[in-house]
Amino acid sequence: METRKPPSLPRVLLVEDDTISQAYFRAVLEALPAAVDAVTTQACALARAETVRHDLWLVDLNLPDGSGPDLLQRLRARWPQPPPALAHTADADPAVRVAALQAGFRDVLVKPLATAELAGAVRSALADAGDLPDWDNAAAALALNHDPANVQALRRLFLEELPGARDEVLSSARRGDAGALRSRLHRLQAGCGLVGARRLGAAVELLRRTPESMTALDRFDHAARDLLR
Repeated sequence: METRKPPSLPRVLLVEDDTISQAYFRAVLEALPAAVDAVTTQACALARAETVRHDLWLVDLNLPDGSGPDLLQRLRARWPQPPPALAHTADADPAVRVAALQAGFRDVLVKPLATAELAGAVRSALADAGDLPDWDNAAAALALNHDPANVQALRRLFLEELPGARDEVLSSARRGDAGALRSRLHRLQAGCGLVGARRLGAAVELLRRTPESMTALDRFDHAARDLLR
């Protein structure tokens, strides 16, 4: 029997100088799961990025030796095809958010952050970057008490129902029925978690967060069709 190499974890560069915040971020990221390179300064981030290609940059906007936007510019100079970047800050001023988005960050997360909010933003960013696998076997096994027969049976049922679920989501989104869309995405997300449909689950979460986004809708459609091939 052929032995397949398990997919590598997405690697995140976490730039956070507060010890408590860094420990919290690391715990949430590793639970996704993801591999985390945590540093406290701009200089350390640049040194780490010299030798490692990351799938996501998660950057504090205020660092002891510079600003987050400045670090993002320098990281992008090192990597002309950069991964997505998320900013995080304790400053809720809308002007700070606008400036960070203009600097090139995908989103700005305001601390303190709920676990679900942080995990959702990271999953969405990784899904957009194409770094999530279609199936997360470890997550499915954990959800279904490590019973391979249950995993396979529920995945078959999930895939049988997915065409109808996809059609309902697309139809609700295109006619602007926010209530129907939210309800269908909620049920679909639960199923994704049970069977380990990781990339589709991230796309569902992104669409729940930004239901008006055509990019999010396209991301969902592509992830669903890829599972149905």
